[in-house]
Amino acid sequence: MGLIMQNGTDRQVLRFEEVTRTHVALVGGKNASLGELARFMKPRGINVAPGFATTAAMYWDFVDANGLRPIIDRVIAAYRKGTTTLAEAGATLRTAFLKGSFSAQALEAIRQAYSDLSQQFDSAATDVAVRSSATAEDLPDASFAGQQESFLNVRGETALFEACRSCFASLFTDRAISYRESKGYDHMKVALSVGVQKMVRADTGGAGVMFSIDTETGCDRVVLINAAWGLGENVVQGSVEPDEYEVFKPLLGPGNCAPIIEKRCGTKLQKLIYAAAAGALTCNVPTSAAERDALVLDDAEILQLSRWACVIEQHYGVPMDMEWARDGLGGDLYIVQARPETVQSRRKASTLQTYTVGKKGRLLLTGSSIGNAAVAGRVCVLSSARDIARFVDGSILVTMTTDPDWVPIMKRAAAIVTDEGGRTSHAAIVSRELGLPAIVGTGKATALLQDGAQITVSCAEGQDGFIYEGRAEITTTQIDLSSIPATRTKIMLNLADPAAAMHWWQLPADGVGLARMEFVVSNHVRIHPMSLVRFDTLKDPATRLEIERLTRGYPDKSEYFVDKLSRGLARIAAAMYPKPVIVRTSDFKTNEYANLIGGREFEPVEENPMIGFRGASRYYSPRYQDGFVLECRALARLRQTLGFSNVAVMIPFCRTLEEADRVLDVMAAHGLRRGENDLRVLMMCEIPSNVILAEEFAKRFDGFSIGSNDLTQLTLGIDRDSAELAALFDESNAAVQWMIRRAISAAHDAGISAGLCGQAPSDDPAFADLLVKYGIDSISVTPDSFVDVKRQVALSESRQGAAIAQAVA
Repeated sequence: MGLIMQNGTDRQVLRFEEVTRTHVALVGGKNASLGELARFMKPRGINVAPGFATTAAMYWDFVDANGLRPIIDRVIAAYRKGTTTLAEAGATLRTAFLKGSFSAQALEAIRQAYSDLSQQFDSAATDVAVRSSATAEDLPDASFAGQQESFLNVRGETALFEACRSCFASLFTDRAISYRESKGYDHMKVALSVGVQKMVRADTGGAGVMFSIDTETGCDRVVLINAAWGLGENVVQGSVEPDEYEVFKPLLGPGNCAPIIEKRCGTKLQKLIYAAAAGALTCNVPTSAAERDALVLDDAEILQLSRWACVIEQHYGVPMDMEWARDGLGGDLYIVQARPETVQSRRKASTLQTYTVGKKGRLLLTGSSIGNAAVAGRVCVLSSARDIARFVDGSILVTMTTDPDWVPIMKRAAAIVTDEGGRTSHAAIVSRELGLPAIVGTGKATALLQDGAQITVSCAEGQDGFIYEGRAEITTTQIDLSSIPATRTKIMLNLADPAAAMHWWQLPADGVGLARMEFVVSNHVRIHPMSLVRFDTLKDPATRLEIERLTRGYPDKSEYFVDKLSRGLARIAAAMYPKPVIVRTSDFKTNEYANLIGGREFEPVEENPMIGFRGASRYYSPRYQDGFVLECRALARLRQTLGFSNVAVMIPFCRTLEEADRVLDVMAAHGLRRGENDLRVLMMCEIPSNVILAEEFAKRFDGFSIGSNDLTQLTLGIDRDSAELAALFDESNAAVQWMIRRAISAAHDAGISAGLCGQAPSDDPAFADLLVKYGIDSISVTPDSFVDVKRQVALSESRQGAAIAQAVA
């Protein structure tokens, strides 16, 4: 308390450096935090704009000098009785404050502090931000954030006095009165401190907010930064779409890593600047086309802010919500506010939900169940992704089928229902990763379900999904993840969508056994790599125009592909870091490649793409090798520049030994040499030739990952997408089982790992029992089935252990 006492009397103004976060009752939460930053963070190299705070003593001095206590009591009593409205009460009290006068002592304290601050910048009257910081004498943790006023670009003593008086008055905004009434806070025990801080000239630079936690998923290993041009109020208030950057904290060491896993350019349609008009402090103006297309922060600035966020979080000991600004004159970055984050950090991340459905309405439709949740809601039938404006957030999306264009709508849906598609369709895969229930392959949902109708989508009743009329009774149960049993067999995840990967960070998985590169390409890159490599040869003007639009800001169009792909994969790698993440190189079929922007000019038309020009055969072919080189460059950047050395590479659909050698040579020539920098290269074991020649393939790769879908298809000679033959498509068939056993045995004989990343264990956890029996090293499953498969494997291992013990006895 010695910091805030002088000659035995309470001081009315304190420099930020004299205040710590223990002084909330004196200067409010906001100013106490600024004092903490100035006192402890500046010595650690973090720029904090200087300033001072008026104390609660000044507020009460103002209230008493102007006889405001009885006015407050009378007006609040009338509001409680209903004889005056909230708006009338607020207006009366604010007017009374604005008519009040500061005491001579208060005026002199503010004048002297402002003079001292201005002299630091060789100015007679420097520009300052004036912000309100409410406090409650008996509630030291109360911050009342966002309920009082702030004023930017305040200059001169007269303007400062007026701003301070207006801050006092803002303690009685309508929303502040209503909030205190609802919480039962005594209005006469709440004071207001005014923070006066040197303006950072972000009006000519940029500003924004920063969190030391992922605000959507609660992942505490991510720094999230939003940025816009001009002063930061637009970002704080949500009045612009800012840039968004994400940085992975565990790799933010002193080394050369730059683990920026997300860089998204916002529209940033306006910016808040100093006003030129007399009487105005700030104003919004439109941004230029160049500003809208450019990122506000460069990589060095993103990393600097992220390191500061980590230092501040470490000091406070909790996830933090911060505001930052960049001075457009000198280019320096500053932290201008920091407070504990109060949403995600309070959620319990160690639980999952399960669902049961009761009091069901009439059964309307069935299909394949995706996920294990149940949702009741309003139907929204859309025939095209172009109808996004018609979609109501939280509705159940009903459509024929989906592709990457649907992802923005899918993210806003409560559940998804499609006429077409199976368990490996786009709708199924994306829904799993978004954690949404989906029912695919219903055949006639768009014809039968009426727009606006209320239905229940249940994916909580096994492999079949059910759509019921009306809103059923849905009960949820929390599963404690800490209770999930340990297993010898590694249980890993199948992931593809970077936007959804962080949703599963808390699962106790052993890594990612299959990261599907092609989904990252289709959802995030969207452009065929060869159309970037050979852009000058493109014939279609519309395609050229679309590529020009998407690659704005990338002088080298190939760099667009490498940058987008490497960062997309980085989000998946970050979700499980430092556990292994196996990235499969692109495994599109030619018809799927053709659907990428510019793809039709580079892809042949095939009668049966499933067994056509796909996988390894593309990587050394003149038709696609230059595109594969971009994939290699992205993977090399992912491991070396972004720092995710936990990433291994997997080659799909490798038909022959000669093909394996050629692909490995291409990879080595472009920064991905097997064994160098601990790089592991695995092979999808999904073709009968892979099993027949397993010993020879094992000499060339560090592990096999058995793809049960393709291996079943090619062993039984069944098109896995054929509805007519669906009943015959069975991974448990004796021939397929022989193939799986043989692959595992050959891998182990060669001293390499054998895993399985097919859909079968996800659809039927009992299938995992057979895999454990065969000695599989790892099973990779969809996130929604992880818990069931993990428990099934634990039971299988227990039974087999007991059987072995009995046999020995």
